[in-house]
Amino acid sequence: MRAVSPSLLLALLLTLPWCGASAAGQAQQHDIVVAAAADGGANAEPAPYAPIQQEELYLEAMRALAADQPERANALLLRFLEGEPRHAGAWLDLAFSQCTLGHGAEAERLFQEIEHRFKPPPAIQELIDQHRARGCDTKPSWRPLWALSLGRGYDNNINQGASSSEFSTGSGSTLTQWELPADYMPKPDRQTTAGVDYLQQLDETGSLLIAQLRVRQNDNVHAQDSASLQLGYERPWQWGAWRGYGTAAFSVLQLEHQLYQRQEQVQLRATPPLAVPENLQWSLLASLSHVRYPTRTKYDSNTLELGTSLYWRGTQQVSFSLSGLLDKGQNGRLGGDRHGWYSALQMTQPLPYKNLKAELGWTRQVWQSSDVYSPEIIDIIRHQDTRQLRAAVVMPMGTHQSLQLEWRAVRNQENISLFQYNSHAIQLNWRWDNF
Repeated sequence: MRAVSPSLLLALLLTLPWCGASAAGQAQQHDIVVAAAADGGANAEPAPYAPIQQEELYLEAMRALAADQPERANALLLRFLEGEPRHAGAWLDLAFSQCTLGHGAEAERLFQEIEHRFKPPPAIQELIDQHRARGCDTKPSWRPLWALSLGRGYDNNINQGASSSEFSTGSGSTLTQWELPADYMPKPDRQTTAGVDYLQQLDETGSLLIAQLRVRQNDNVHAQDSASLQLGYERPWQWGAWRGYGTAAFSVLQLEHQLYQRQEQVQLRATPPLAVPENLQWSLLASLSHVRYPTRTKYDSNTLELGTSLYWRGTQQVSFSLSGLLDKGQNGRLGGDRHGWYSALQMTQPLPYKNLKAELGWTRQVWQSSDVYSPEIIDIIRHQDTRQLRAAVVMPMGTHQSLQLEWRAVRNQENISLFQYNSHAIQLNWRWDNF
C-alpha cells in the first residue's frame, strides 16, 4: 500500500538536511496541528523516551506500515515524534499513513510541512508528488488472500491402530489377557487431501477474518475420512508498551460424514516491552477452549493453556513454544481431569539448489490423568506421551505455486497398551496462494 519499502525509504532519507523541525505533532480525531518552533527546537522539551525505546517505537511503526496497519502506525509515529520532532523519516511516514487512511487534508498539511522544513531531495519529492497525484481521499480496501492445496500420500497406520495385539484388563486375581481383533490393529492406506485458506483484513487496525477448510479422503479405510472447518477473528491490541493479538475461533470436525467434534476457543498473545534483538520475537500466550463431542457421552471438556513462544527470523527461521495444559473434563469422563504440557520446535532453512527450502518440526504433548481410567477394568491412571517428527522439502514453481514433499512420524507412548500406536506417512502436496 506504500510506494516504497521502509528500508528503502530510510536509505533515501539519509540525504535529507536536518533543518529545524516543528516542536510537536498531535492528532485528535483525524486533525493534526503542526506548530513550528521559532527557535528551531532549541528550547524544546526533553525527549520523554530513552533512545533504545525510541528506536524500538519507530521500528514497531515501520512493522505496522509493512503489515498494512496504517491506523496503528499513525499512533506509534505520533508518540515517536513527541520525543524526536526533527526525525524527517517519521514525518514522511506519518504523512503516508494519513494518505493511506484517506485523510487527504491532514496528509497535504504534512507534505507541505516536510517541504518547508526539510527541503526533500528529488527522490523524496517524487514520492510525495506521486501520492498527491493518486489522491488521499479514498478509504483503503484490502484484497482477500486465498490459498489452495492438493495432496496425495500414504500412511502405514491410518486408523492409529495399537502397536501390540495383546491387551489385559483387571488386576491381580481378575487379570485377563485379550487378543485384539483386526479392526484395532494398524491399517495402511493411501489418501487424498485438499485444503482452502481465506484471509481478509477488515479495517485499518489490522483485524483479520480467517477461514480454513481441510478434507481427507482415504482409498479404503473410509471410517477415518475427515473434514474440518475453522473460522476465526483476530485483532491486534496495545496496552501501554505491551502489544499483541486477541483471537476468537470456532471449529467443527467431521469423521465418516458425521459430526464428531465442536470447539470454541479464545486466545490472547502478548509481547512484553523488553529490549530484544530486532529479529527475535518473544510472546506470552493464554487460551481457553471448550470441546464438545455430540456422538460421545461424558467426553466434553474445557482446556486452559498458558505458555510462551520464541520466534527468530533471519536466513534461517526458528520458532519454539512451550505451554502448560489443564483439562477439566465432564463429570464421569474416563480418567477424570488431566494436566500436561506441550512443546513445539519448527525450523526453516533455504537450500543451495534452485530455491529449495527445508522444513523440520518436532512436537511433544504429555498428559497425566488424575483418576484410574476405568476401575476394575483398566485399573491404571493413564499417562500419555505423544511425539511427532516432521521433515519437508519445498520447491517453488513460478510466482504463486509450490510443491512440498513431506515425511511424518508419530509415536504415541502410553501405559495403557490399547492406546499405544506408531505411524509413518509420506505425502506430496501442491499449493497455490495469493492468486
